[in-house]
Amino acid sequence: MGLFDGLREVLGIRAEADATREADPEDLFGMSTAYITMEAELGYAAVGEAALCFSEVDNTDFRDAMDEVHDILEFGAEETGTEAEGHTDEYGYSWVVLRDDDFEDLVTSLHFAADTLIEHGYGSRLLAAVFAFEQDDTGAYWVYSFRRGAYYPFVPQGTSDRDSGAEFKLESNLDGELEVETDKEYWYPLWPDAPGRHPWE
Repeated sequence: MGLFDGLREVLGIRAEADATREADPEDLFGMSTAYITMEAELGYAAVGEAALCFSEVDNTDFRDAMDEVHDILEFGAEETGTEAEGHTDEYGYSWVVLRDDDFEDLVTSLHFAADTLIEHGYGSRLLAAVFAFEQDDTGAYWVYSFRRGAYYPFVPQGTSDRDSGAEFKLESNLDGELEVETDKEYWYPLWPDAPGRHPWE
């Protein structure tokens, strides 16, 4: 199974069939306190980047919804300084990437973007929200699966291996503060294209 097929199955088709509930962007606010725990208790610093991953629909209504998302983010940039950019990766998935040194602004902006798509009836197109951290130049992520309504940690080592020990430590320390996915089959790796890069780059 290739990366595209795996992502589609775990975060998409199969997760939709196994969805525990409808997508709820309010869950993203859990990161507003979790990032403090990540830094104070575990030594992981937020890197000032986060991203929303979704699959597009080729119709006018969806494009109108995305125009509204970008308008909201553009307005937010004037208020908070949060930078936003969008792109489509080589597997056909779309990303809205946000950058801001204020982590709570990142969370709020991701919430607005996801909530807007849900209000337009495209909640089922939302795949994941990804929050980036680092410790001693090692990247770590909390991934929120909209289809499962839960978070899971991802600590890549290069482009094809992961640090399971670090992931289990993150799980044990944040479980309870975040709704952590209990079925590790859904802890799907979002590999970066090169070491030191983010999954959305």
